[in-house]
Amino acid sequence: MADQPKHPRGSSMAQGGSPARSRYLPSNILPNEPPKEPVTIGDMANMFGVTHRTLHFYEEKGLLSAGRVGLMRVYNQDDVGRMALINACREVGMPVAVIQELLDELDQAQSQAEAEAIFNDALTIRKRELTAALSTIRRQMQQIANLLSGDEEHAAAAKTDARDSIELSDLERRCIGLMAEGYAPMRIARALDLKNDELVELENTIIRKFDANNRFQAVAKAVLLGIVAS
Repeated sequence: MADQPKHPRGSSMAQGGSPARSRYLPSNILPNEPPKEPVTIGDMANMFGVTHRTLHFYEEKGLLSAGRVGLMRVYNQDDVGRMALINACREVGMPVAVIQELLDELDQAQSQAEAEAIFNDALTIRKRELTAALSTIRRQMQQIANLLSGDEEHAAAAKTDARDSIELSDLERRCIGLMAEGYAPMRIARALDLKNDELVELENTIIRKFDANNRFQAVAKAVLLGIVAS
């Protein structure tokens, strides 16, 4: 028997909705309990921690398609699944153009296994890109430290002092470790058994402790300081 769609496309919606596209999406990025249709733009934004403008941008790029219920902009489960994929990809820094290509490939998937393989290949490529970038950053940071300190011993001592000055709880260490592995917030919340708002607060605390501007900077600093493995 052929694989049954994990996330069937083209579900019904009053007065509009997105056309049927991918029959299959990676199962590990989808919500445990798909929301009831229709999903308002406000609910969609809150669900994924984005702004209305971001959703409009994704629509302009053809990644999402909103329907209408009266004057209200709404989405169906089809687009909730696509947004879950987009959000996961953006969390690991994939450019929009790459996400567009990924969705095009998923549109052609003939089974759930094929969809999973397509997504895993895209993640593997991104991981290699990030590993190369981190190696470059690490070398550059070490060179800067050497130039500022005058010798490698002082640079190593400064690195140790910086690492020791950042006190993390066990939960925070687990969280930054999962962030460094490229886990999307939805998956981190599941792994740590946290609610979405609890995870947001936890990540914000970690970002402040690393004196970073966002989660990606916090991860980069954690890797450079040896707090998490690259």
